[in-house]
Amino acid sequence: SPSTLPAAYNSPMPSPHRHRWWPLTYRRSDLPSDLLAGTVVATLLVPQSMAYALLAGLPPQMGLYASVVPTALYGLLGSSRALSVGPSAIIALMVAGALGPLAAAGSPEAAALAGTLALLVAAVYLLLGLVRAGFLANFLSHAVISGFTTSAALVIATGQLLPLTGLSRTPGSGPGGQLVQLVREAGTIHPPTLILGAAALAMLYFFRLGLEPILQRWKLPAPVRGLVTRSGPLAVVILGTVAVAHLQLEEVPVVGEIPAGLPSLGLPLWDTTLASQLALPAVAIALVGFIEGYAVAKALAARERETVDSNTELRALGVANVGAACTGAFPISGGLGRTVVNDAAGARSGLASLVTAALVALTLAFFMPAFRLLPKAVLAAIILVAVLQLVDLKALGRLWRYSRADAFAWAGTFLAVLLAGVEEGILFGAVVALALHLFRTSRPHLAEVGRVGSSEHFRNVLRHSVETWPDLLLVRVDESLYFANTAYLEGRLLEMVANRPQVRHLVLIASAVNFIDGSALESLERLVDELRSAGVTFHLAEVKGPVADRLARTSFLDHLAPGKVFLSTHEAVRELRSSLSSE
Repeated sequence: SPSTLPAAYNSPMPSPHRHRWWPLTYRRSDLPSDLLAGTVVATLLVPQSMAYALLAGLPPQMGLYASVVPTALYGLLGSSRALSVGPSAIIALMVAGALGPLAAAGSPEAAALAGTLALLVAAVYLLLGLVRAGFLANFLSHAVISGFTTSAALVIATGQLLPLTGLSRTPGSGPGGQLVQLVREAGTIHPPTLILGAAALAMLYFFRLGLEPILQRWKLPAPVRGLVTRSGPLAVVILGTVAVAHLQLEEVPVVGEIPAGLPSLGLPLWDTTLASQLALPAVAIALVGFIEGYAVAKALAARERETVDSNTELRALGVANVGAACTGAFPISGGLGRTVVNDAAGARSGLASLVTAALVALTLAFFMPAFRLLPKAVLAAIILVAVLQLVDLKALGRLWRYSRADAFAWAGTFLAVLLAGVEEGILFGAVVALALHLFRTSRPHLAEVGRVGSSEHFRNVLRHSVETWPDLLLVRVDESLYFANTAYLEGRLLEMVANRPQVRHLVLIASAVNFIDGSALESLERLVDELRSAGVTFHLAEVKGPVADRLARTSFLDHLAPGKVFLSTHEAVRELRSSLSSE
């Protein structure tokens, strides 16, 4: 019967994979690796957290608050063994952009609004996790993310030039304004601050690039080398603080008194009017934070033949941001640099994040007075070195050689972030990526195919020497069928038939079709009628199982008769050629 499908299409669906909670499968042998990784990341996170808080326009202790409860909550609930969450440079920049129009940087109002923003970000994560919307990460292409990250990194780096030289940033000034200010006030640069900042930069790059060969010559074990080379931020913090304390550098801008003690629990400030103004930035922060962390977590998991569940990640990040909102912190996400360090140090589970959180908590409880004389120039150097690793200007050239559309998306996002702002840039990039996708898929590639020799393989007639038949037209469509491309498909197929008066059968090969939406189904039914009126019978071949299942639930297969659905192109050619020969 024409309304039936080949038996091979009937197959059971596999059960979905479920992640097991890591404490249920923890191995005691992993404990030393987790302890070491947690310690290494904590030494990096303490100075970075304070630096990123200042970048967000918030008191430095809020960065440390964001590295205790949120980090611990993600460590308990996340599906990635290596992802290390906490403050990040890109998210800090987005937080500064969101809070800037509503409160002065460093003010109590800004600190209170940061908690509101964290709660909104948590709500976005939890909602997306609840509806299992982890696929939304795919709406921001790699080109858009690369352009956004590079542009945002340059914006952050530009903003660190002023504190690195002892100048105060003019509120509300963008990258261009900051460069103009630097040039205009070059005569008032504070030499001791500049020297201190330059020394911190040189030392950080020495730890990153120059120390490894020396340690290898000393034949130190790899874990020890990794611990030493990653301790650059902690070393410059200690040496910078000692320099200010003992070299009488009273005029160097310092962090000042930082409240000691663990963060207190409490609900953040809630004002409906202010929350509505923070809603769009919260969505942007959530999407960027998720993609930033999920991408590196997935890459590291694939290397170890592990998996990371996107929806579990959304829920874990949501709970972690609830923790941030209720402990006087600001939105957090997975950090690229910290995660790579965590993985390289041997993290085997979320216990490494629990160790990191505990060590940061100890720092808050007992060691905060030691940071009173920490120079802001040193924190600026730490940020500068961290974000410059994210700059990838060569990506534009690579994309241009491979895909002009992706290159335009990269360049558009890059310029939008520089000229309009972070949220506007990421929104522009998402719109451009979707527009380019719609443009590409609205004109699907169609290939007339023929048989290669006497084999069962069929290839494009324009690329290979193949056998074709005047009364049989085989066309492969290399795209799923949906409302945006059905008119194009219908028009092209009718045109091809019009140019081949002898054609009696048209076989549409659907091996690349993953779905057919309602509009496309109506278009196919109309195409069947139009071809039938022209004396041509329409058939399908190589229809995927899920697509075949959906077609079987409609009247399309009855409408297709006497056309058929063939399991393979070879089967279609064999049967149709036999029927034509017998006529």
